[in-house]
Amino acid sequence: MNTVSLKILPDAIAVTLPAGATADQLRITDDPDQSIGDNLENLRVQLVGIDFAAIIIENPLSYPFSDTVVGFHGGRIDIGLALTNMFNVPVVAQPTVKRIGLAEALNAKREQASWHLDYYGQYQGKRNRGQEAMLTIGNGFYGLRGAYVEAQADADNYPGLYVAGVYNQTTTTINGRDVTNEDLVNLPNVQALTVSIDQGNPIRIRHRDIHDIYRSLDLRTGRLTTTLMLALATGHQLMIQTQKVAGMNHWHQLGLRYAITPLNFAGTIQISATIDGDVVNGNVDRYAQFDQHHVAVTGMASAGERALLTGQTKTSHIEFALGSKLTTGAKATPVTTTTGAKAIRQSLTLDVQPGETYTVDKTVAIFTSRETSGALDTAVWEELAGADFDHITADSAAYYRHLWQTSDITVDGDLISQKLLRVNAFHLAVAGGALASGQLDASVGARGLHGEAYRGHVFWDELFVMPAYIDQSPEIAKQMLLYRYRRLPAAREAAKAAGNAGAMFPWQSASRGDEQAQSLHLNPLTNQWDPDYSRRQRHVSLAIAYNVWLYWHTTGDDAFMRDNGLEMLLSIGKFWLSKAELDPQTKQYHISGVMGPDEFHEGYPNAKTAGLTDNTYTNLLVAWLLGTLQQLQAPFAKNWAQAAQASDWQAADTKLAKAVQQHLAIPVNRDGILGQFAGYFKLPTLDFDAYRKQYGDISRLDRILKAAGKTPDAYQVAKQADTLMAWYLLPQATMQHLLKGLGVKLPPDYFAQNLQFYLDRTTHGSTLSRIVYAALTLMAGRSDQSWQFYHQALFSDYWDIQGGTTAEGIHLGVMGATLNVATQVYGGADLRGPQPTITPHLPDHWTKLSFSLRWHGTVLRVTETAATITVQADHDLTLQVLGRSLSLTANQAQTVTMGKDEEHESL
Repeated sequence: MNTVSLKILPDAIAVTLPAGATADQLRITDDPDQSIGDNLENLRVQLVGIDFAAIIIENPLSYPFSDTVVGFHGGRIDIGLALTNMFNVPVVAQPTVKRIGLAEALNAKREQASWHLDYYGQYQGKRNRGQEAMLTIGNGFYGLRGAYVEAQADADNYPGLYVAGVYNQTTTTINGRDVTNEDLVNLPNVQALTVSIDQGNPIRIRHRDIHDIYRSLDLRTGRLTTTLMLALATGHQLMIQTQKVAGMNHWHQLGLRYAITPLNFAGTIQISATIDGDVVNGNVDRYAQFDQHHVAVTGMASAGERALLTGQTKTSHIEFALGSKLTTGAKATPVTTTTGAKAIRQSLTLDVQPGETYTVDKTVAIFTSRETSGALDTAVWEELAGADFDHITADSAAYYRHLWQTSDITVDGDLISQKLLRVNAFHLAVAGGALASGQLDASVGARGLHGEAYRGHVFWDELFVMPAYIDQSPEIAKQMLLYRYRRLPAAREAAKAAGNAGAMFPWQSASRGDEQAQSLHLNPLTNQWDPDYSRRQRHVSLAIAYNVWLYWHTTGDDAFMRDNGLEMLLSIGKFWLSKAELDPQTKQYHISGVMGPDEFHEGYPNAKTAGLTDNTYTNLLVAWLLGTLQQLQAPFAKNWAQAAQASDWQAADTKLAKAVQQHLAIPVNRDGILGQFAGYFKLPTLDFDAYRKQYGDISRLDRILKAAGKTPDAYQVAKQADTLMAWYLLPQATMQHLLKGLGVKLPPDYFAQNLQFYLDRTTHGSTLSRIVYAALTLMAGRSDQSWQFYHQALFSDYWDIQGGTTAEGIHLGVMGATLNVATQVYGGADLRGPQPTITPHLPDHWTKLSFSLRWHGTVLRVTETAATITVQADHDLTLQVLGRSLSLTANQAQTVTMGKDEEHESL
């Protein structure tokens, strides 16, 4: 194995190269005028073309949390983390290699790197808040941001707590207009813990006191560990290690373990544990002008080592009760409790000696009136009585052990992609796990339970996470759909108010299912409030319909389709029939007043009517839905009448549906380019290169144009994938059938031509754009470009590529979609046809890919290399592998060998 060795010198990095390189050593001089990252980039450039599989650090510093911390560039850096991200190889320490050997050291580092999300050092502002979002733990009932327990909400830190479905409305006057917003509520801070020495001031997160910080999220068990090395102005030195873990099966429970090690002093320390109700929704700066006060504290109580704070949301009147239990195995004074106007604090005192570690546990119980009937305080007391940190830790470990055994996607040859796939799967569990219980009336928000962007609302992002949830836990997927089903009455009311029939689901949904999209949106470039017309994205109903079909088609859950799904599909279909208008001259149907997924285009310039006409994506999905309803009528003949009656679907609607499906207008120009909407080709193009030269990042070109007094409505420019979105959702054969049925005639190379046309006009201002184009470019045989898009999507929150938005919550849609693209696109395992099909398209550096899928109650395990495909099912199953039928016997693996023509075949 070739390795590179690094020795960190006061002013340089000395590099020992592997045998066969053009030189034995290199010296990378530290440039003090450059950042650490730029200096390491100089190292990367110097190592281009040199083949190595690992890096060895010869002279690391000694720390308890990492063996690859070094002194460099006037500070300290975990160079192992940085170089693993840069070179995608394990980085080991020479002292560790001497102790256990190179092979074992590499295996340990690969294990650490692929199963942990780690951050070293102290950061400020949105960068630290972004790390808090990425380190959020939770269980689908609550999400707890990965803030320091000693921190209070400020410009750098935000210890948020969110419970699924706990929303509250406030009204604020903006520019003389009353604006009502409904927000996912930041509940009282239950994770607050701190220590003081000899009755001194409690320790806070202050740069001058912190010598080192290391945060590590163990994805295998769900435990977050933060290590603080403190050197106070008083001369006291101490190490504080905090562990947090969410109860995954007992999802009302949260455990915190606080371990303090005095390093150079003896005396007393006081541990304080607080439930702080003096909180607002302050995670998103652009919402600051709105009333963000959502919580009213109604009571406090204590009994021995237990404390309780109760309250309710101000207008929705959702009651909550938060309790904590403070315990220690060390000899300590009895727990004392003090109360303030909005907070309750528990404290105890310990006698300490240098070098000894003293541990205190804070066990938390969280209840609300949404999921719990009866007295909430009684529920808290009872939950605390049987809960402790060790049991919560075991509960979390058992949950994740099952998750990884049944749903892990494993990749050989790509250490960082392996880690990030697990990070994304982890956060899907954090956002949705408890939904599987069927006891919560909630779905997953676009930003998870990780922050306050989009006000915690539910969007069409469900479309992108649904396949992953079906694989991970079909019951979560089902409950997401039932959240929508329970809001059918609100969707029908909205359709009626808009002058339509059927059900019109909102672009942004919260507690009741009425429209929560903002009417105003702040442009940060101008600091002006612009009108927000995003509620015209009626295609959200089509996303819901697609999810209903996909869940049923993949799971075979006929009971759901019979009892819920069919009524949803008919109600949504009825809405679109009422939107379709027949042109008596052309005999075509048109749909107007809508927006597509590309949010840059809200309407026609200088037009009197709102919205767009004949958005291609919308019309294609409408035609697909109406055709799907026709296909469902026979298998659900016994249930059709009841669902039709509930949906007000008449016999005439069935006839109309067939006509609309066959004659819905799809704009196409003479070159076979599909228009994003009617009139699209009349709009001028923009010189993207000129805008990039002037502004750099043009992902939000809409804001740039508006700041210059222009409008994106007037140009051929897109924020994200729109026209070709249907090809992301539906198999190629389905799309061909759909286009043929609509009478759309396109040249043989239409897809490649349309793909390039819209790539040239898309700024990728949404993380979802990259993941869609990762799939679309692979379909066109452009594997290198596909990987570029996929890599950006996979890293989008890890690197916060949207310019600080991860601080406001992770982007759950792209996280879920990266899992689906890994298995369905690169793994080629497609469940959208009559039976599973497998045709791999592995990235060149993925030497092996393994994953599991669920199909009609059968678990299918797939392992792929460049030369072989191995499949095994827990029931008898027939599937297509490389275009050939393969019959599996339960629990017996079969391996198919690929020929040269089949390796890395494009779609």
